[in-house]
Amino acid sequence: SFFFLSACASVPKNTADGCSIFSEKYFWYKHAKKTEKKWGTPVYLQLAIIKMESDFDWLARPQRQKIFKVIPYKRPSSSFGYSQAVKGTWKQYKDETGNKLASRARFKDSVDFIGWYTNKTKSILKIPLDDSFRQYLAYHEGWGGYKNYKKNQKVILLAKKVENHSNKYKKQLNKCKSSLSTRRFIIF
Repeated sequence: SFFFLSACASVPKNTADGCSIFSEKYFWYKHAKKTEKKWGTPVYLQLAIIKMESDFDWLARPQRQKIFKVIPYKRPSSSFGYSQAVKGTWKQYKDETGNKLASRARFKDSVDFIGWYTNKTKSILKIPLDDSFRQYLAYHEGWGGYKNYKKNQKVILLAKKVENHSNKYKKQLNKCKSSLSTRRFIIF
């Protein structure tokens, strides 16, 4: 069962191409489309956030801090999984959506979390769902920390990267959406 799980959760070969990701991981497309329908968050924004946060690594965590540059110490945050959601926000998501069995290491739950989060950002901060730059700033800094982002050039650079990824994914997905939308049958 370990090999089956690891095969299902492996990182796509080409994380820079949305069509390639979804041709390799077809059910991910279904989950991302379901999130788009439920929360309004475009598929390309979901992919851009995951690309920046974990590069599609289901077990991603922040690197441990080191004492004297060699002794591993604690991690700087509780971020984990595809979405790099922290424990507190993940708990809030589970409580508000009733998705008690959600896992940060499951793609389906991670994109739903991103949809929930970006939709709340739209309500709280009035940032449109197609504004990848500002949506990512709020995602990274939190709803409370968003107002201070101008003081943090590193976060602004990250948000520009997300905006670029988002634009690329949008163009790519427009080219292959007809092939992704056709039903696929899996024969075992």
